[in-house]
Amino acid sequence: MSQPVPVQFVYDPPMEPYLTVLHADDDLLVIDKPSGLLSVPGKAPEHADCTERRARETYPEARIVHRLDMDTSGVMVLAMNAAAHRHLGLQFERRKTSKTYLAEIWGQPDAEEGEIDLPLICDWPNRPKQMVSHEFGKPALTRWQVISRRERTARVRLFPHTGRSHQLRVHMLALGHPIIGDRFYADGEALAACERLALHAESLELHHPTGGDRILFQAACPF
Repeated sequence: MSQPVPVQFVYDPPMEPYLTVLHADDDLLVIDKPSGLLSVPGKAPEHADCTERRARETYPEARIVHRLDMDTSGVMVLAMNAAAHRHLGLQFERRKTSKTYLAEIWGQPDAEEGEIDLPLICDWPNRPKQMVSHEFGKPALTRWQVISRRERTARVRLFPHTGRSHQLRVHMLALGHPIIGDRFYADGEALAACERLALHAESLELHHPTGGDRILFQAACPF
């Protein structure tokens, strides 16, 4: 299944670093995906360059387990064999993984932490955008915590309980504090405040497919 690419968007993925490997073994390939690179190929030939393709140039057996939005950077795991792929897929499906994200949001939340429980659905006329829909949306839950505050923005750590498309981006917008640099959900000063989407997959914790040990992978925030 290909990832949607916005109309009139010029795909220009970063070439340096080309592929940052955080960990590799017989079951797992963990990379630090840069912002601006698709997880899987888009439909158009010019959208062929992606995380999966770059990984397979060095690790031909690597296969996608989950995705990060093109504009999001950070920790992403691929499976190195069919058994590991099944094992990891079930972990994501049954929410046995634990993920944290860092984001820079526009404005100042009133509280230091909170929870957003708003169901999400695709906004079909404006896809790939998503929107809140209490009638038709799928359950989506995000916990958030302020790490630091600046004059016009705040840095937050996000703990998604579910993994809906654009979940963190829409939930921050619903909070009244869109993620800066978000070309889908921010506008004006919030959009102009960062040249990229200020959202980073900071950590991913999961069970290793062989032996079941709990293992944590982390990637430093680039913004």
